[in-house]
Amino acid sequence: MTTVAKNTVVTFVYRLTSRDGEVLEESEEPHSYLHGGYGNVFEAVEKALEGKTAGDTVDIVMEPEEAFGEYDEELVRVEDRAMFPEEIEVGMQFEGQGESSGEINIYTVTDIAEDKVVVDGNHPLAGQSLKFHCKITEVRAADPHEIEHGHAHGAHGHHHH
Repeated sequence: MTTVAKNTVVTFVYRLTSRDGEVLEESEEPHSYLHGGYGNVFEAVEKALEGKTAGDTVDIVMEPEEAFGEYDEELVRVEDRAMFPEEIEVGMQFEGQGESSGEINIYTVTDIAEDKVVVDGNHPLAGQSLKFHCKITEVRAADPHEIEHGHAHGAHGHHHH
């Protein structure tokens, strides 16, 4: 039986919950990734899965810095209403450039006033400790193309179009 190690493709089903048990995300389909520091899953998840085999379950708690980062007040911005489409609603998301970092972030509209819009560039789960539960359904050796591309291919992995 193959164990999870560098350059194996791991397939699992998972559930992500808040510390108090609220389900935040749950896989409807199995998820596959290339294991071994390719940045395809959180490092804490990779560490927990290392050495495991198909059928094993893993439960870990990730602190904000291991998951979606600490909440950054500087990513909350107030912009002119005129910059946005007329049919804007709270919850809509836009790409935008960070003022200081220059990085492209996804900004979520959190408030709309008469002539101003408040957008938040933090991930919705930033600042939260998260519980990650998964069950490994398959572990296999990665093929050379997957290793070269740095991600899993096939039914539950990445598809090239």
